[in-house]
Amino acid sequence: MSYRIDPRLPLTAEVQRIATEEIDGALRHLAAAQDNPDKALHQCRKRLKSLRALLRLVRSGDESFVRAENARYREVSARLAGPREAAALIETVDRLADAFPDETAGGALAPVREKLVARRSFILNDGEGLAGAIDAAAATCRAGLRQIEKLALPDQPESAADVLTDGARKTMRRARKSLQEAETRGEPEDFHDLRKAVKAHSLHLSLLKKLWPSPVREKRKAVDALGEQLGDLHDIFVLGALLQDEARPLGGRAETRLLARLVKRSERKLKKACLAGASELFSDSPKRSAKKLARKVRHDLAEGTQQPAEGTS
Repeated sequence: MSYRIDPRLPLTAEVQRIATEEIDGALRHLAAAQDNPDKALHQCRKRLKSLRALLRLVRSGDESFVRAENARYREVSARLAGPREAAALIETVDRLADAFPDETAGGALAPVREKLVARRSFILNDGEGLAGAIDAAAATCRAGLRQIEKLALPDQPESAADVLTDGARKTMRRARKSLQEAETRGEPEDFHDLRKAVKAHSLHLSLLKKLWPSPVREKRKAVDALGEQLGDLHDIFVLGALLQDEARPLGGRAETRLLARLVKRSERKLKKACLAGASELFSDSPKRSAKKLARKVRHDLAEGTQQPAEGTS
């Protein structure tokens, strides 16, 4: 099956299908995490992000259900964040070394990188702590799998179209607001909010691929590229904060001075690129974009109810 809403089928059944597939996928990755926690937990959290984006898309159709289930998976994802963040910091140091080869020649960043590798190893080998978090996450996901059967959304084309359009519009509005905050204040949390909204918008484009006004593919590529840049910027922010954390030093001043300087340079460059990319993507107002989407969704859902789904007669 696919992470895509089929306009020929009832909305409730489609959302339950996709949610079940994402939760099952998360559970498979959690099972694999006992042997390979680094990669498996990263894949699990990606599934949970996809699931939460789906739930937010249909939130207006069942507010109390979505609020509770979104909180469930937000907590699971946060509980599993440590190993991925630790790996991302190492990758960030490697990207800086590639971006500034002259300054980092001769392994100038090696001492700090070694400390980050040791930090990641400590987190991954935190036997009972990590295993307990994985077991708790699996139990929570299994409970959510049973709960998804209780979701009840409007399936009539007009009402279903309103639900989908409302969810997509709120995410676009959130991205536009976060962009304005990032432009005026430029704080890490502003860019973090923008990153989350852009990721949710990307996933909504996937879910509504058969319903979104064309061209979808080009827009999705641009959104994903911006998401990658915002992800790199987020890692830079985290690394910069860690460098200033005296309680968990990554080395002496001589070892960290160069890295701190490169972090600042990379931060300025990425901020500029992210603001430019987001301004171009969200130049159209969410209200105007939502009107175009609403017309397409209403038409396609109405058409879908008149056509048998594949495999039926």
